[in-house]
Amino acid sequence: MLQELVVTTQDHVGTTSQPTPLPVAIIGAGPIGLAAAANAAERGMDFVILEAGAEAGAAVADWAHVRLFSSWSELVDPAARRLLDAAGTWSAPDDGAYPTGAEWRSAYLQPLAELLDGLSRGSVRYGSRVAGVSRAGRDLLVDSGRESDPFALHVDGPDGRARLLASAVVDASGTWTRPNPLGADGYPALGETENAARLTYGIPDFRDPAVAARFAGKHVAVAGKGASAQGVLIGLAQLAQTDSATRVSWLLRRPAVGDAFGGGDNDQLEERGKLGQDARAAAESGVVTSMTRFRTMSVTPQEDGRLSIASVDGQQVTDVDEVIVVTGFRPDFTFLSEVRLDLDPALGSTRVLADQIHPDHHSCGDVAPHGHRELTQPENGLFLVGMKSYGRAPSFLAMTGYEQVRSVVAALDGDYEAADRVDLVLPETGVCNGAGAFDDPDAAAVGGGCCGPVAITKTRTLVVATGDAERRRPTRRSDGGVRDVAQMS
Repeated sequence: MLQELVVTTQDHVGTTSQPTPLPVAIIGAGPIGLAAAANAAERGMDFVILEAGAEAGAAVADWAHVRLFSSWSELVDPAARRLLDAAGTWSAPDDGAYPTGAEWRSAYLQPLAELLDGLSRGSVRYGSRVAGVSRAGRDLLVDSGRESDPFALHVDGPDGRARLLASAVVDASGTWTRPNPLGADGYPALGETENAARLTYGIPDFRDPAVAARFAGKHVAVAGKGASAQGVLIGLAQLAQTDSATRVSWLLRRPAVGDAFGGGDNDQLEERGKLGQDARAAAESGVVTSMTRFRTMSVTPQEDGRLSIASVDGQQVTDVDEVIVVTGFRPDFTFLSEVRLDLDPALGSTRVLADQIHPDHHSCGDVAPHGHRELTQPENGLFLVGMKSYGRAPSFLAMTGYEQVRSVVAALDGDYEAADRVDLVLPETGVCNGAGAFDDPDAAAVGGGCCGPVAITKTRTLVVATGDAERRRPTRRSDGGVRDVAQMS
């Protein structure tokens, strides 16, 4: 059923004499989308949040077991805090504590969504997936009227497809629903889809007995290098303490581990630094074998039912029981095909931000202050914010998004003085170099301002069998005292 969705606010329901102002449409009821709505609410602006999931923070629910490395003081948007405090029904958490995803949802995101949905000038619509955004009556090609006509959002909801008109669009849909594949070509590796039952995307909850039983005592291949991969290595190393047959092959696309573990004590986010230190300890405990320059080409079942993973250069990891893929995410632009975008061709981020956040030359965790001017798209009134504004770059923090939407909403309200007053100082990682050129081992191995190099050689074949079977591992070079393959005990 196709219907024209008429957006009404509570004080206008049943009133036809005054036209309802067109709202700002906010896509996504995650942390950044809710923060955008909180800023709009403070300014008395009409808004509607369109959330594909059944609840606020639906993506956060998928990693509810994961503890964040940002404290509560960095996870609550200032405008949202003021609204919640004024309502008098919110119990503010301890600013110095570090919540899990579940705690972030229950103690902040869901109470905020309930408050916003109860406001007279706003609403939160769940089960509402945005299928398309355009200018009303104008496709991508038409120039005439683009600046003055409202946006038309095509929304799939419980009653079918509806068409919603909006004065502006703030896309805070994130990247969670689009994990990068295992395949190094940017598409699923050969056999990746066919063997999906043996692949896990994201961080498993190893505290769950059923999940622990799936991975304990197994040979697990872990693909990825960032914070999620670090968390997986730590979890698997802990499993190995109870089942010594647990073995891990860590598949890294780059030629050396380099600064994979972050800045340690130099990281201004204490828990992020601790995560890296714990991951380094896991990688050096004897459970993990690191394989560098491993760019996955195929996943093939063996005769015994286990998997063989092949790299484009001929390396192989055999006798794999399970694969955990934590290779990052990418934004979904399919529903924005009829609006005009200016994106970095490599990252898919807002173009102006690309050089500051690119993982190959991102320096010290610094991101220059940015707001509506850096996030403005050729389609006037459309803003990509939050994780989506960073494209495939992995370095986004919630406080970045909160400052983004504060500036964007101020600009939409015509308050350019406030919109241009952008003060964003992000905590440094303690790593004063990027990851280096993709194929440059010298650049990738540099320790930067904090960490010594961890050079790992290219290997060809790794066989790790469980039980009493023979274990064959790559030999180590003796050219400098740095272990080329981290073997875990």
